[in-house]
Amino acid sequence: MSPARRLAACLGLAIAAWTTWVPAAKATTTSCGTVRIAAMNWGSAEVMAAIDRFILAHGFGCDAVLVPGDTMSTFESMTGRGEPDVAPEIFVNQFRDELDEAASRGRIDYGAKVLADGSQEGFWIPKYLADAHPEIRTLSDALARPDLFAEPGEPGKGIMRNCPFGWGCQIMVENLFRAYGAEGRGFRLAPSDSSAALDASIAEAFAEKRGWIGYYWSPTGILARYPMKRLAFDVPFDREEWLRCTTQPDCTDPKPNAWTPADVYTLVSGRFERASPFAMRYLASRSWRNDTVNRVLLWKEDNHADGEAAARHFLKSYPSIWRGWLPPEAAERVARAL
Repeated sequence: MSPARRLAACLGLAIAAWTTWVPAAKATTTSCGTVRIAAMNWGSAEVMAAIDRFILAHGFGCDAVLVPGDTMSTFESMTGRGEPDVAPEIFVNQFRDELDEAASRGRIDYGAKVLADGSQEGFWIPKYLADAHPEIRTLSDALARPDLFAEPGEPGKGIMRNCPFGWGCQIMVENLFRAYGAEGRGFRLAPSDSSAALDASIAEAFAEKRGWIGYYWSPTGILARYPMKRLAFDVPFDREEWLRCTTQPDCTDPKPNAWTPADVYTLVSGRFERASPFAMRYLASRSWRNDTVNRVLLWKEDNHADGEAAARHFLKSYPSIWRGWLPPEAAERVARAL
């Protein structure tokens, strides 16, 4: 079953059972058990993991704990062993067939489409550079000007920043780099050890008003702080090529492609779905939009806060959003815990 249809089924169950929330709410405080939540290593997922921990603990009585996670290791662990119980934010397009297979076997299930309006991935340049060079509209336009994307110590050599280490997008960036012949056009693909290192490279480029090109995504606070333009691709998205090669780590003949529209879902283990139906209904219905996430992430950055503090900021500042995710008694328990 597709993610959309599985989500519709989950939401249908949630709506059908909505009138039973209040009388059954007390049972949820003792029947949830332990839930392990993957704390992913990028901002929006880190904050949502902390929001889930707080709400599952205080709203549903779960023994909710955060465990380290990143895209590849969490995907492999959940589809192979059904662990951890919740991955709040997974970009599913790269793994859709494997996830559907794991769902059909009962190892996992799809929760909510956590980013209601999706995400944007691809290659970005600073807006000030785009304004100064309106002829640069596509990835190939940028690759024709390596001189604009040089860094100190490598004059004339274009530097393209890769996806952070350990993220699934590394595969796509490397394949697209080769497919578009970037090395032959005078570019080097520079690694990013972490999302923090990638962000630091953007901040440095803006401070010096020099060129920058690399992988990035939305939602993020840094795109609100540093205005960027996402480059168009020179070809339309080709799903067959995406599955054949763009997403394959050992592909030897990548062809130019566009980035697939990004669907971002919550994944839940089959064990937790069966053991905790009330908490599952929450995970099947809660989602937020990019504009909200960007504001929360900007607050997080401005206040040098961690995911837990940003989660509390969201819960205190946006009750009109999160109360709609919960039955009334669970929402009141969360409010009292704040």
